[in-house]
Parts: sequence; C-alpha cells; structure tokens
Amino acid sequence: MSATPINTQTLQDARNISRMNTLLDRSIARLSSGSRMVAASDDPAGSALAEKLSAQNLRVGAASTNVQNAVSFTQSVDGFLDGMGDLLGRMSELAILARDPLKNAGDLALYQQEFEQLQTQIRNTIGGNTTDIGGTYNITKPFGTFNGRTLFGANPAGTVIATGQASTQRLTIPETNLRDGAMLSMFQQDAAGVFTMSVTDAAAIGNINSAIGEIADERSTLGAVGGRLELVASALASEGESLTSTISKISDIDVATESTRMAKYDLLTKSGTAMLTQANQSTRSVLRLLQG
Repeated sequence: MSATPINTQTLQDARNISRMNTLLDRSIARLSSGSRMVAASDDPAGSALAEKLSAQNLRVGAASTNVQNAVSFTQSVDGFLDGMGDLLGRMSELAILARDPLKNAGDLALYQQEFEQLQTQIRNTIGGNTTDIGGTYNITKPFGTFNGRTLFGANPAGTVIATGQASTQRLTIPETNLRDGAMLSMFQQDAAGVFTMSVTDAAAIGNINSAIGEIADERSTLGAVGGRLELVASALASEGESLTSTISKISDIDVATESTRMAKYDLLTKSGTAMLTQANQSTRSVLRLLQG
C-alpha cells in the first residue's frame, strides 16, 4: 500500500494560518487591555522604562499628598495664631481700660475676670506640662493640635516633609514654640494655679505687645513656608502630568492602528483557512482520480 502524498502547499498554508492566529490573538489582547505591551517580550526596553516611570509617578503622587497635608498643617497653625492674636488684642484693650483712674473696683474686677478667661483660652490652646507653663496640672491634649500632633510645643528639628520623588527632596517647617518667650507670660501660672500676670500689672501692656509681635513673626515665617509649599505643589502636579503622559505614550495602545491590524489579521486568517480548505479538497480530488 502506497504512502499518502504530502501536500507541501497545505503545510505552508497551515503555518501561515497559525502565525496569523497568533498575531490576531495578540492584537485582540492589546485592544482588550488597552496596553501596547501585553507581555514584556513585546517591547523589553519599553516595558522596563514604563515600569520605572510608573514607580516614579507613584512617588510623585505620594509626595504631592504629603505637600497637601503640609499646606493644611500650616493653615491650621496660622488659624490658631490668628485667633490668639485676636485674644491678645482684646487683652491689650482690657489692660488700657484698667488704667483708667475713674474706674471703680467693680469695673476692674470685671476686666480681670474677662482677662483671665482670655488667658485660660490661650493656655488651653497652647498646652504643656506644668514644668513648662506652671500651674497645678498638665495640659497634654491642648486645642492646638493637628491630627493628634501638638502645634505649639518645642520641636527644634522642625517638621520635615518629603516634597519629591527623590529622598533628598525635603522641606522643613520650623517649630512654632509658644511655651517660652513673650508668649509664655500671657498664660503662665504659679504653683497655686494663679496667673502670674493680671490686667492691672504695670508691665501688662508691654508684655502683651511683645506677645503680639511674636505671633506676627510666627505667622510671617509660616506664610513664607506656605508660599514654598504652594510652589512645590504646583511643580509636583506638573511633574505628575508629564510622567503620566510619557507612560501613556510608551504603554498605551493606538486603538485606530491596532484595530486596522486586527482587521488585517482576521481577514488573512479567514483567507488562509479558505485556501487551506481548497487545497485539501484539491488533494482529495486527485486521490479519487488515481483510485478510479
């Protein structure tokens, strides 16, 4: 019995169909995923670059979040400082009113009562241990906090913020320590819990003015830091947009071009299948003629 003859054209057609099927499947995978690189083998260099840029973009996004939090932090500190500035302004007004010799003891007592209320508010806002601010109890949870962080205590190193994707890109927000200097005299108490400064003290007006000056200086410093943070936030936003655009150009597929390729591969696959069927039919016809 003779061996069945091999149709070399049929084998070639089958190989072509297999190759077109592979290309068609890859094109469909690209369109369905939206990525030009379904596998790293599609573009090894591009895949590596996109991976590095994606990681860099994530770091930039994290730094942008840090900066936005820092902006909120400085705004919170400035808001408290602004409020304490208003309290000090009223305290200075009361100190001037208490200097009026025509006021009686009842008037002075009312001024002193309001003065102490303002001092208490400042003390509760700044907080601190009795070793720092005197008194009979520690204020460990003052009003002046941000996300559980005390705003107006000692922090010589400042608050260091990561402001970029590189480890060296940092910005330091200096401390706003109001537990010493001129501000301390506004709310300091003695061992019995009595404020060391009263509305009728001769030095009250001068001390209050010094405290107001300290508040103004702190707000000025924060304003400069806030300006830097806004510039950094803008730069990070621009960097993030550039990285996203670059990654998109490397990784994202051109839908129009790939759709054209898919249509081409689909047509060639169908044409090849038709030709393979035709070649098989021709082979069978020849065999029947020979057998007849």
